[in-house]
Amino acid sequence: MDELEIKLKEKGIISRLTNKTFKFDPRLGTGFYAANYFLKTRKVVLENEPNHIVTMQFFQRKDDVMLCGIDEAIALIHTFGTNVESLKIEALNDGDMISACEPVLKITGKYEDFGYLESMIDGILARRSSVATNVYEVLKAARGTPVFSMADRQDDYLTQVGDGYATYIAGINKVSTDAQGLWWGGKGIGTMPHALIQICDGDIVKACKIYHKTFKDQKVSALVDYHNDVITDSLKVARALKTDLKAVRVDTSKALIDHYFDDKDTSGFDPHGVCKELIYALRKALDDNGFSYVDIVVSSSFSKEKIDEWTKEKVPVSTYGVGTSLVNNTTIGFTGDLVMLDGKKQAKEGRENYLSSRLKVVKYPIY
Repeated sequence: MDELEIKLKEKGIISRLTNKTFKFDPRLGTGFYAANYFLKTRKVVLENEPNHIVTMQFFQRKDDVMLCGIDEAIALIHTFGTNVESLKIEALNDGDMISACEPVLKITGKYEDFGYLESMIDGILARRSSVATNVYEVLKAARGTPVFSMADRQDDYLTQVGDGYATYIAGINKVSTDAQGLWWGGKGIGTMPHALIQICDGDIVKACKIYHKTFKDQKVSALVDYHNDVITDSLKVARALKTDLKAVRVDTSKALIDHYFDDKDTSGFDPHGVCKELIYALRKALDDNGFSYVDIVVSSSFSKEKIDEWTKEKVPVSTYGVGTSLVNNTTIGFTGDLVMLDGKKQAKEGRENYLSSRLKVVKYPIY
């Protein structure tokens, strides 16, 4: 068990959640979201081969994956399955690290009582585990530097609640929206977008001042790339706000080169977007002018690879804002297979009932 796993368990975030937490769309119970052939199979079994006891096993095919979606899947079964009190459910925990082909969930009971939920369970485990693993890998790359999830805008808004939960399971509790924090009690945080500066006719100092006037109990984190001149604007804001300024955030587009480099030789590096050389220069300018207390937040196209490179080099960043790479890299697919029939091995070629000492019988519900 590595340090992150220990911290997760210490936080108690792998405790069982229930269907009081997960607010399911009632159409899940009608088969609206189920693959049609599972619905047909349930009807065929009920009419021709009922009451067989099967074991369905769920797994995926990658190593070093952070599992998430287990509690949600169990709650789904207990909400929309039938005769659920007769089902035996064995599962790992949200936040567990898993390996390829390791069973994470087993359901034993009558197929007709739960089988049509298979594809929905696969989807829950796939999405949640993909996001949790992405976050886990970004946090490893960050080496202790705080990471703020800006993933609310990277996908359909309906993904925010589940993605926010997976993000929290993996270790990030700074999110943009209340929806992202719904299942774990978090709230969205943030200060200003570019729109506020635009409404102030490009006057970044005015934007910061009226923000602070409106939210007097909050120090300002100023967005300083509006004019693509982050050092000039950072110093301008710092001189105006003094200790009311908490941080400056650099969000320069990869399509642009900051004006700091207008008269400088950039032949030895790529000056586009938020580059290391710009952040080193910004940190020096703030320190040289008496603003060493002002933090630097960076965002825009930060991946685990870029963060890993920056933290190895100790680029002076206080917080990384990450969006796309947390949620738009859903590459972990789960499979549900029937592997036992009436107490005997029965599975398609290449599959079998994988034994696991880590699976625990889940007593449910726990409120």
